[in-house]
Amino acid sequence: MKSPTLQTVIIAVVFAIIAYIVTFVVPTSPILIAALVFVSALLAPLVSGSSSTSQDSASSNNSDVADEDVRTLYVGNLPYRANETAVRELFSDHGSVLSVRLMKDKHTGKRRGFGFVEMAAADLDKAITALNDTEFQQRTLKVREAKDRPERADDNNQDD
Repeated sequence: MKSPTLQTVIIAVVFAIIAYIVTFVVPTSPILIAALVFVSALLAPLVSGSSSTSQDSASSNNSDVADEDVRTLYVGNLPYRANETAVRELFSDHGSVLSVRLMKDKHTGKRRGFGFVEMAAADLDKAITALNDTEFQQRTLKVREAKDRPERADDNNQDD
């Protein structure tokens, strides 16, 4: 889900202030107030979207391209003391890093020694070649393209 732009948030706040003022000026029912807030929530993204400039559309085009060209790397044999920042810095030397997720045990909260790095697809092979079987904090990393994880039916039924 995309985060709202500053312009959208400002417009939503303006609508909320207008709704607040209207409730004191005009004696209204709670249903009318709820309808006003609902309509303003729908209008805020539309108003901010219709008034976007060419630089807004250019940045959205860049993010669309980035979304299509993002691939995930599996990074195994990570040191347990490694954090997201250290891993991001390591991979940033070899390309554009979008995110780093280091996996933790859900019961203990301790790192499990592997994680995933999302990178630009163009930089993927360079990072694998440069970092696979190299030493990082006294551990030999295993770096490869991540496989798609199949959906598990029992994930939806657990109450953890």
